[in-house]
Amino acid sequence: MIEKGRVAVITGAAQGIGKRTAEVLAERGYRLLLNDLRRPTEALNAVRGLDTDVFEVVGDISDEAVVGKMAAAVTGRWGRADVLVNNAGISLIAAAENLSAAEYRRVLDINLVAPFLMAKDFGAMMLQQGTGSIINVASIAGLLGVAGRAAYNASKHGLIGLTRTLAVEWGGRGVRVNAVCPGWVKTEMDVADQAGGGYTDSDITGRVPMGRFASPDDIARAIAFLSDPHESGFINGHALVVDGGWTADGSWEALRLRHR
Repeated sequence: MIEKGRVAVITGAAQGIGKRTAEVLAERGYRLLLNDLRRPTEALNAVRGLDTDVFEVVGDISDEAVVGKMAAAVTGRWGRADVLVNNAGISLIAAAENLSAAEYRRVLDINLVAPFLMAKDFGAMMLQQGTGSIINVASIAGLLGVAGRAAYNASKHGLIGLTRTLAVEWGGRGVRVNAVCPGWVKTEMDVADQAGGGYTDSDITGRVPMGRFASPDDIARAIAFLSDPHESGFINGHALVVDGGWTADGSWEALRLRHR
């Protein structure tokens, strides 16, 4: 059990991975600041039932003013931040030749610029404390190419690069920076992406050696592990893959399914 009173900041907390991460960290005794573009009502209700101190700041974290407001709120309420989970992100499925510059920039703003702004403000707080953990939610799309996702893939590759760079700069001053790289997760984002007709559940489960999607809980518990200085205190600059074996598997489909 984490020491009572540690503080975690979670972006994209209204649903999916962010919501479940809030619940898992609250169960471990963290106080929480939750952020999203809308009120994270479900997450707030869930964690308040766990008797933890929690509040939200609604806003777009690609805006420096919003990030500054969040950092000031955490400083004023608790005077510290121990964990930052950069989970907020958006998806965009389109052929590269059809992407506009505005669409491409919007994905990078949310998926790559915003995590940098959050890490900059909250990392400064952690550096002053001499301790902290930042976890960036990347993707296996940050390790591999996935067709139809040029902006998303570029943003997640960049996020892993940012993770490693901050780990090198800040690790010696007590701030660890790591990434979690999920495979396909059954969330609201997946439902929205599938609605476009680009893939089905069986396309994913047929590709994963473990034969299923990840759940938000699978990813949340990996985040909790990297948050905990007792469990992961010498892990820094790592991209933890949580994909059921997707990136490990070079088999063709018939061979993969033969081993089920």
